[in-house]
Amino acid sequence: MSIRTPSPGFPAGSPQYRRILGTLGLGGLANFAVIYFVQPLLPQFARSFGVAEGATGAALSATTLAMMVGLLLAGPLADALGRIWVMSGSLVLSGLFTLGCALAPNWEIFLVLRALSGLALAGLPAIALAYLREQVDNAAHPAANAFYIAGTAMGGALGRLLPQPLSELGGWQVSAWVLGVFSVLIGVVVMVALPADAPSKQRLPVHEVLFGTFTVLRHAQIVLICVLGGLIMAVFVGAYNAIALRLEAEPFNLGNEAALVYLAYPVGILAPAIFRRIGARLDRPATVVAGLLLMGVAVAVTSPDLVATAMFGLGLLTFAFMGTHSMLSGWVVDRAHRLRLSTARASSAYLVLYYAGSTVSGTLSTHLWSSFGWISVMLWSAALVLAGLVCAGAVAVLQRRDPA
Repeated sequence: MSIRTPSPGFPAGSPQYRRILGTLGLGGLANFAVIYFVQPLLPQFARSFGVAEGATGAALSATTLAMMVGLLLAGPLADALGRIWVMSGSLVLSGLFTLGCALAPNWEIFLVLRALSGLALAGLPAIALAYLREQVDNAAHPAANAFYIAGTAMGGALGRLLPQPLSELGGWQVSAWVLGVFSVLIGVVVMVALPADAPSKQRLPVHEVLFGTFTVLRHAQIVLICVLGGLIMAVFVGAYNAIALRLEAEPFNLGNEAALVYLAYPVGILAPAIFRRIGARLDRPATVVAGLLLMGVAVAVTSPDLVATAMFGLGLLTFAFMGTHSMLSGWVVDRAHRLRLSTARASSAYLVLYYAGSTVSGTLSTHLWSSFGWISVMLWSAALVLAGLVCAGAVAVLQRRDPA
């Protein structure tokens, strides 16, 4: 079902193009920092709330599970209300809920607030790529998409690196205060700075709002690209969640210094632009396969009980993940655009499975680590990479049959 008619969009280098990229880059940074700031704090949550280490992964999984629900609504709501309102509201509301997390008196209320934050957080990532696809011209779209993904990578880096030093000032709550305020402020910037878009004139019935996202899943290539997004996210989040606990245990015994391993994360900021150049020479399936293989190698590198190999492996994993994600996220909206489907719904469908992977693996990996050690996390990651290679091969076959 097509909701919007594709338009030429702003060319690269124009003032509108630069403003769109700068604003969405900040939005992606704030959004992903709020999602992931809990990851390096999992050991602190165990001590602060008196919960088992294996249960702390729920701090992230509660958010990503709620995001999956929000993503189902975000695309249809953006078609009805306009992209700007949904993206701005996403940042403001998630920021307010994050501020509430700092005041949570117990683990249960903290998780409820993280879930509410996730419901709101869904708005920006679901819509940003679709907004870019409609606002910039065809030639500029790959670079614009890579820039936005780099912004989200910076947000992920900020969310993982900032909490530890902030917690030294006044506990983990300081991170919630700082990032909550930042998210609210960027939400206001999004409303003021982005070129306005008109909502669809078509009134959507309730069933379209609730289930309209799934209409794009009638196309096999879109389904497989979405599944690939979920698989790479499962590898990425599973490894990051479990390694925070691994580095605090024997033989590392790093304590709070375990968060220093996240210094490997900023390497991922470079990946979208590099993968875009590789993708321009190869086709997308081949580039995705290369990214998957690199992710598998990266997890294997973390096997020795050495801080250096853990950091190098995570850096390599982050680079491969961010590059592969940038290819897949741009691919799914481009495919929807060519089929004259709603790009917002295609982006939402991709992210639903993307965060499904995070939700399942984020919790499972911490339990695997607690019960069976790091080898079980590595085997889980290897199985996910293998499944991803099968999906990528299937997409390649389908693309050769239907290259439109």
